[in-house]
Amino acid sequence: MSISNIALPRIMRIGGGASRQLPEVLAMLGLSRPLIVTDSYLAGQGLADRLAEDLRAAGIESRVFADTVPDPTVTSIDAGVAFLLAGAHDCVVGFGGGSPLDSAKAIAMLGAHGGAMADYKTPHVQDAPGLPIIAIPTTAGTGSDATRFTIITDETTDEKMLCAGLAYLPVAALVDYELTLTKPRRLTADTGIDSLTHAIEAYVSKRANPFSDGMALLAMKAIAPNLRRVCADPGDLLAREAMMLGATQAGIAFSNSSVALVHGMSRPIGAHFHVPHGLSNAMLLPAITAWSAPAALHRYADCARAMQIAPEAEGDQAAVARLLDELAALNRDLEVPGPSAWGINAGRWDALVPLMCEQALASGSPGNNPRVPDAAEIAELYAQVWR
Repeated sequence: MSISNIALPRIMRIGGGASRQLPEVLAMLGLSRPLIVTDSYLAGQGLADRLAEDLRAAGIESRVFADTVPDPTVTSIDAGVAFLLAGAHDCVVGFGGGSPLDSAKAIAMLGAHGGAMADYKTPHVQDAPGLPIIAIPTTAGTGSDATRFTIITDETTDEKMLCAGLAYLPVAALVDYELTLTKPRRLTADTGIDSLTHAIEAYVSKRANPFSDGMALLAMKAIAPNLRRVCADPGDLLAREAMMLGATQAGIAFSNSSVALVHGMSRPIGAHFHVPHGLSNAMLLPAITAWSAPAALHRYADCARAMQIAPEAEGDQAAVARLLDELAALNRDLEVPGPSAWGINAGRWDALVPLMCEQALASGSPGNNPRVPDAAEIAELYAQVWR
């Protein structure tokens, strides 16, 4: 029997208002000097100040670093590390969507170990802990609150560097769906499809295991019936709660399995064209699922059943056909633009395809796919997605 290596946050608080329990959780962990890492939007809305006020009321002083950027870069991380080292901090609180959470992870690791971010990209695995990380997600999408990964862009090469290891796994995650109630529709849609992609890829990955399978199927059951609902009615509390739980379950699933070809091809699109991560996944998901499905028909059929779009008794071929139809319909209903409609220049796309293929393969994610592509097949998939 093979052994699955499972890693989870030590403490998870899940439900409306969970974010307000930060002082209690820090006290449980014996931590008292947090750096809050967030973005300018959340700082401007006063939400980061609310966290700091909760801490102050409990006798805990904090500082706020709000200069994270979308698709965090080496430069933005270095600024965060300098800010961290200027204070006597014993932990880092990541507060925001995927970019602030990824930034918090990188800052906590580099603040303890030093060096350059490029020293830590895969295949290097950083298991030696950095400063403790407490994650408070504000979008139902990345699952970063429960993963042992961070992604940082090297702006000199436009490479999204995947960094892996236990150093990036939060010790605590406070998963509060009430923080998502003001998300705009586009962000709700893109982060929701991102979560669905995490769950599907974790389940069909060559590195899937019984634990990750259970989490992936639960995530699909939570996300699939609620994604359109929450886009149609942002105030639908039950749908918001289900989406937030599904995002965390999907994060647990892929952190303990892996992502695959969609993510391998998505990261270069984000790095070169600054497409938000969830949106670039959404652009790719239908075509790559269709290409990959023949190599794992039963697994993809299970996804259709978990998403409640195929009856349990239906054969695998028919269930997968329903899955492909649903993924295409989801993109239509949620108005996911293709690369051209999003404004990417065709000539620049074509010119960068060879480099994007190289970077996708170098990430290692395509090797986890049920059907493993070579560079020529990835290039054809990029062309198909453009069309």
